[in-house]
Amino acid sequence: MSAEATHHASSHTEAAKEPDPKILVFCCNWCSYAGADLAGVSRLQMPPYFRTIRVMCSARVDPEFVLRAFQKGADGVLVAGCHPADCHYIGGNYRTRRRIALLKMLIQQFGYDPGRLRLEWVSAGEGEKFQKTIIEFTNTIKELGPSPMQRGE
Repeated sequence: MSAEATHHASSHTEAAKEPDPKILVFCCNWCSYAGADLAGVSRLQMPPYFRTIRVMCSARVDPEFVLRAFQKGADGVLVAGCHPADCHYIGGNYRTRRRIALLKMLIQQFGYDPGRLRLEWVSAGEGEKFQKTIIEFTNTIKELGPSPMQRGE
């Protein structure tokens, strides 16, 4: 086997050893969780690398939850909530938007790419949008690779 073929084979093997991404998705009860449910009952195909946590409102996602997820080895965190002006708790999603912007700056200080944290508005009837969001976010996380916590940085 030539040196180039050996290098190609070993790089392919290394890529195959890349662990599956671990993604945590916080969904508000009223809109995005229902959108995720619609995606599921519609049998829309999505990568299986995410776990969903239902919260009553996206504003109930404490920044500590996000930081703890990264500390415990999550590769990405997605917060999904109602569209602006559709929040069942009046202005919860506006607080969420400000909080996520600040959290992105904070995690960057810890050496994380801010792309590992995403905020998305998904309504109850948007199963396809939930599917598309999960696919896009999974691809982003795969491009970024394992979290700095998993790499031991």
